[in-house]
Amino acid sequence: MPIWIWTRFLLRWRSGRRPGWPGSRLWSVLIQWRVVGAAWFPANYAARAYGIRSALPISKAWQFSQAAVRKGLPEAIFVTPDFRKYSKASQAVMAIIQKYSAVMQQASVDEAYFDLSHVGSFEKATEVCREIKALIKTQERITASIGFGPNKLIAKIASDMQKPDGLTVIIPEKVEEFLEPLSIRKIPGIGPKTEEQLNKLKIYKVQDLKKYSQMQLQEMLGKWGVALFFKIRGIDDSEVVEEYEAKSIGEQETFFEDTLDFKTVMEKLEGLCQGVFCSFQESDFKTFQNVTITVRFADFATKTRSHTLKKSEKTLKALKQESMKLIFPFFDARENPRKKRIRLIGVRVEKLK
Repeated sequence: MPIWIWTRFLLRWRSGRRPGWPGSRLWSVLIQWRVVGAAWFPANYAARAYGIRSALPISKAWQFSQAAVRKGLPEAIFVTPDFRKYSKASQAVMAIIQKYSAVMQQASVDEAYFDLSHVGSFEKATEVCREIKALIKTQERITASIGFGPNKLIAKIASDMQKPDGLTVIIPEKVEEFLEPLSIRKIPGIGPKTEEQLNKLKIYKVQDLKKYSQMQLQEMLGKWGVALFFKIRGIDDSEVVEEYEAKSIGEQETFFEDTLDFKTVMEKLEGLCQGVFCSFQESDFKTFQNVTITVRFADFATKTRSHTLKKSEKTLKALKQESMKLIFPFFDARENPRKKRIRLIGVRVEKLK
């Protein structure tokens, strides 16, 4: 029985590194942001309790902070993100994981899948995960939330159950029992729009959704409905795949709400470029000659656009310029004639040397 593990670990990195901030015991209300474009990056859990979420305008985040102060709560702390340090911490954590698993798939700077099938049982895998969590906390002073189960889908959902420092184990015979009471939003791929559509049919939990046949879900949601039929039953055949030689460096992020607001999308794009470039600098590669963007619409239709440069580049400026050129057509009839809202964008560099 394969044992897939999903771990996420950098969400509290900044507060973990600055224990002297107000709020004691590392529970400072923290928002990472940058001055250019007034965009902001993930907040810690204390800040999220104020209603502050990803892709929220910085002005709105400030309003929420001040509203909390008026209630006698701590004021939010706004700090500039340090992508180089995040990348360095990410590499250190990935190195720890690779000591225990020969097969690891890094999903993003702070998330990864890895396979522990070789240890022979869920009991032994649980002990290994406790060791990994302890090492990450001791060596990097950050917490990791780990979930594992018989496939990648269950591992990913389980990792979200006890953040920011949890370990959730789902054995094969408990998969459907685990999923049924969950909100439908816990299923990867169900966003605010799909949730709203399903709520109108009085579908709120996974157990409600399981009452519908595969054909009914297909009629409601198209091809995605067929995939969803299997997801809500915990069925996932995807493998953990490790690339031994990096062919590209990229990041992608889903908006908190589907949007076609130019400023919001461009701020997110710039942040992704910063992250990709930081990872590129930390790699052994010196240049890139291809820039690719991914755009996923609210209806899950996904487009990828790529441009190969006349000569190799190595600057953040070049990456930003090419990314912007590629995404501009998604705001007009060239790539988005129906003016569909955007759910996710991604940036990557290829043809690395």
